[in-house]
Amino acid sequence: MTDATKCPNCQSEHAYQDRDLWMCPECGHEWSAAAGAAADTPVEAGVRDAHGNVLTDGDSVIVMKDLKVKGSSSVVKGGTKVRNIRLQDATDGHNIACKIDGIGAMNLKSEFVKKA
Repeated sequence: MTDATKCPNCQSEHAYQDRDLWMCPECGHEWSAAAGAAADTPVEAGVRDAHGNVLTDGDSVIVMKDLKVKGSSSVVKGGTKVRNIRLQDATDGHNIACKIDGIGAMNLKSEFVKKA
């Protein structure tokens, strides 16, 4: 299979053509064969918030919606500011480790926070 038919995002060989676009069923990436694979370079690696901003260790984030704490009746309210986050590699998607006042240490998913 040529490089033109591989997904430029995840390098999957299962890409298929639908009219003018190529589509990857594994990651959902779509690209134009006319524009070339070089124009669609993958986004830089790293943990990103809900708005696409890159997060780093020590950043402050704001929780965007109410989140139930698993195994407890506590709730992290939307608008809660969390300071000094630590990024971690997690297979379950909880890639932010932090301490929240009144609740304690917990892990958050980056898709539910925005950079402060």
